[in-house]
Amino acid sequence: MSAPPRVLLLGADGQLGWELRRALLPLGELVAVGRAQADLGDAPGLRALLQRLRPQVIVNAAAYTAVDRAESDAEQAARINAEAPALLAAHAAEHAAWLLHYSTDYVFDGSTSRPWRETDAPAPRSVYGRTKLEGEQAIRASGCPHLILRTSWVFAARGANFAKTMVRLAREREQLRVVADQIGAPTGAELIADVSALALHRLLREPQLARDNAGLYHLSSSGSTSWHGYACHVLRHVAARGMALRCDADRVQAIATSEYPLPAARPADSRLDGAALQSWLGIVLPAWQPQVERMLDEAFDLHAGAAR
Repeated sequence: MSAPPRVLLLGADGQLGWELRRALLPLGELVAVGRAQADLGDAPGLRALLQRLRPQVIVNAAAYTAVDRAESDAEQAARINAEAPALLAAHAAEHAAWLLHYSTDYVFDGSTSRPWRETDAPAPRSVYGRTKLEGEQAIRASGCPHLILRTSWVFAARGANFAKTMVRLAREREQLRVVADQIGAPTGAELIADVSALALHRLLREPQLARDNAGLYHLSSSGSTSWHGYACHVLRHVAARGMALRCDADRVQAIATSEYPLPAARPADSRLDGAALQSWLGIVLPAWQPQVERMLDEAFDLHAGAAR
C-alpha cells in the first residue's frame, strides 16, 4: 500500500483555510501553514517551502482579498493573486503534484442574465478580479495537474464576513442602507472545504478519471439574493432566535450601487452555474439560506435561542 500523500495547505488561518484544516485531514499527511509561515508575497520564501516539503498536493486558500484596497495596491495584489499561483503551478508541473486553487465570481463583469458557466468569457471590472483571473490563466498554462474552483460571497463562523457585520451594525444603529442591485450566492466555507476534499479524493484515487475531469469548475450555493436580501435574511434569523436588534429587517433600506460608491467596481450579477461540478461529483449544491443560518447560530451561540 502506497504512503498517503503530503498535502500542503496555504492560507490555513483564513475563513476557508480554517475549514480546510478539518476537511483535508483524511486525505493524508496535512501540513497547514498560515501567512506567518508562508507569505505568498515572498516568492523566495514560498519557493524554499515547496522545495523543503515536496508536497504531492498543494491547496492554495491564500489570496489578496481586500477588493477595494487592491485598486491602490495593484502590485501587491498581483504578487499574491497572480505571481504566487504561477510559482505554485510551476512547482506542481515539475514534480507532478496536484494544485487546488480558489478563484472568484469577480472575474466576470456581471452583464449576463443567467448564472455564469465555466465556458463564459471572463471580463473582470476590478484589480482584484483581474489578478485572480491572471492566477487562473498561469495555472492552466503551466500544464500542471490542477483543479480551480471559482466561488462567491464566502462566509464562515470564524473571521469577519458580511452577515456578521450586518448583525453588529443592526445592534448599534436604528437603520441600515444596503445595496440591492448586486446579485450572487452566499457560499459557506464549510461547503467549499467539504466539496474540495471530495474532489481531491476522487482525483487522487482514480488517476485516469482525474485527467478527464481536472480543470475549472464553479462552486457556489444554489439560489441567489442581493446584498439587501442577504442582510434581511440574516436579521430575521437572529431576531427569531431571540437577539435584540435596534434595526430589524423591515428597517433595512434598499439602495442602488450608485448610492454607495466604492473604489472597486463589482459585478451586478455574479451568480455561478454549478451544474458541471454537480454532474462530475454526483452531489447537490445546497441552498444558501440554511448554511447562513447555521453559521449565525454557531457564531452568535443562538442554538438555544439565547443570543450573546
